[in-house]
Amino acid sequence: MAVQEITKYTYKDIFTLSTVEFEKACTIDHSVQQNAYSIYWIQEGKGTYNIDFEQFEFQDNVLFFLSPGQVFTVDSEQIKTAYKFTFVRDFYCIQTHDKEVACNGILFNNVYETPFVKPCKKDTKKLQFILESLVDEFQQNEAAQYDMLQAYLKQFMICAVRVQKENHVIKEDEETRLFKDFSVLVEQNFRNLHSVTDYANRLGVSPKSISKHFQKIGSKTPSDFIKNRIILEAKRLLIYTNKNVKEIAFELGFNDPAYFTRFFTKAISKSPLQFKKEY
Repeated sequence: MAVQEITKYTYKDIFTLSTVEFEKACTIDHSVQQNAYSIYWIQEGKGTYNIDFEQFEFQDNVLFFLSPGQVFTVDSEQIKTAYKFTFVRDFYCIQTHDKEVACNGILFNNVYETPFVKPCKKDTKKLQFILESLVDEFQQNEAAQYDMLQAYLKQFMICAVRVQKENHVIKEDEETRLFKDFSVLVEQNFRNLHSVTDYANRLGVSPKSISKHFQKIGSKTPSDFIKNRIILEAKRLLIYTNKNVKEIAFELGFNDPAYFTRFFTKAISKSPLQFKKEY
């Protein structure tokens, strides 16, 4: 790794800002599982990243957002200037601030679509100003530092949400309320509940209504939605734990490990052990 300069600012190990400048191409040959919320801002550079086993390419001035548990791999990158924010729930709780910042499912906690936010020149100036304010605040040592750092982080995310809304049609209100309620329930219960009927009962609607709603908004089927979340978690457990296939099967709500193996193999055309070995 040919690094020209790395500057790191930290507040009590719960909020960190790193500024990185690379003098030439830098490639990381291993995967990292996120243990905190992370924001990456690549101001100058290009590369190919794998996030939760899906490949994304980028070039210049892009932000992306990772939640705890997501798998991040650098396939290739050539970066000149980049910034990285990391923070834990105790510093800024995404769920608590969902209504204010509207970032739950737009920026963070969205394992189904990893958003790459590309700010325009005007938005870049706003984000840069907030970033510089953060750097200045990190160097203060006053009682109100916690509140100021949290406020600047919130401003940064609000600005990113606005950029994302300007560049992408983000459906809200009644049209996607059922979809979001369904996805939140799946995220909370996919280890134990595997059928659309289970979720329909909890939402007080029929399975047919959920299927029609998913079709209307152009989403995958509800059953595929559940299956994909289970498969993603199985991949994470296979790569980042020492648990065997039987233990993973039980953790994901399968009473029969052989059935789990067939379920996994049918989904990705590789057995759990093949996937673990090849990855």
